[in-house]
Amino acid sequence: MATINFGGVLENVVKREEFTLKKAQEVLKNETVAVIGYGVQGPGQALNLKDNGIDVIVGQRKGTASWKKALADGWEEGKTLFELEAACQKATVVLNLLSDAGQIQAWDGMKKHLTKGKALYFSHGFGVTFHEKTGIVPPKDIDVVLVAPKGSGTSLRSMYLKGQGLNSSYAVFQDATGKAQERVLALGIAIGSGYLFETTFQKEVYSDLTGERGILMGAIAGVFEAQFNVLRQRGHSPSEAYNETVEELTQSLMPLVAENGMDWMFANCSTTAQRGALDWKGKFREATEPVLNELYDSVVSGKEAEIVIEANSKPDYRAKLEEELNVMRNSELWQTGLEVRKLRPTK
Repeated sequence: MATINFGGVLENVVKREEFTLKKAQEVLKNETVAVIGYGVQGPGQALNLKDNGIDVIVGQRKGTASWKKALADGWEEGKTLFELEAACQKATVVLNLLSDAGQIQAWDGMKKHLTKGKALYFSHGFGVTFHEKTGIVPPKDIDVVLVAPKGSGTSLRSMYLKGQGLNSSYAVFQDATGKAQERVLALGIAIGSGYLFETTFQKEVYSDLTGERGILMGAIAGVFEAQFNVLRQRGHSPSEAYNETVEELTQSLMPLVAENGMDWMFANCSTTAQRGALDWKGKFREATEPVLNELYDSVVSGKEAEIVIEANSKPDYRAKLEEELNVMRNSELWQTGLEVRKLRPTK
């Protein structure tokens, strides 16, 4: 474990140099790891674990699109691919990677197979943190841990195949065996994490729900729409409005931020851009910070969890969701983006 100075605050970080893959394999050598749910996180984590030499099986509802995807990815029915409860029964470590709504629906069936000494793993603190609403209360005689990759399962897998790693947070909620810490670190390394930083189930879900609704998705989508609309209302063409709003950010500036930081990106833009950005960033910060505080309060109060649970429990949820996504997909902004992306040089 390394101690890193993050902007003046010392934190402990687990790197692959200290907790090696060989050590992870040793810790997990007698474990059967069941990846429950083959949707968003499941494929990346399951395939990385398998490629890293861990004994892995997959649990998924038979006949679903995710079941068919698991078969296409090489998991074999009756050998490495099972129904949810059968996989839980066979496993010593259960990775619960179902959706938040799916976890609620499947919990009673899963819980009876979580016998003494097993480990229950999550990649999101939602179910346990909001247990009053979800009913997810793990048995006291099992380990309960979390590894939350800071990105999609698709990114986790693609970075692994490139020999890279996606950073992840980890937490121990319950240590019944005395082995929870080494189990969670071994799992974090074996799924392909680049490094691991410590958190709690509560902090993970609070930051995750805020981040998704904020800068990662909700805020950035809203700001994109606002600037695009202003430019269009002021007489700019769709292609110009899109390029100045989305294309330049995603294709030019964000890669520079990812590589060297926002300060470096500022320093390598024109002096006109620097001056304007420095003058206006404070106004945007002051305008959005109250909204983000309102959002965080809504997360902590459980209101956001209630909204998610209520919406996802409706039988027509996916149909309604598709309607909402189609509105975004068919908007002038993202239809313009579809055409702009086609114009990107391929070589």
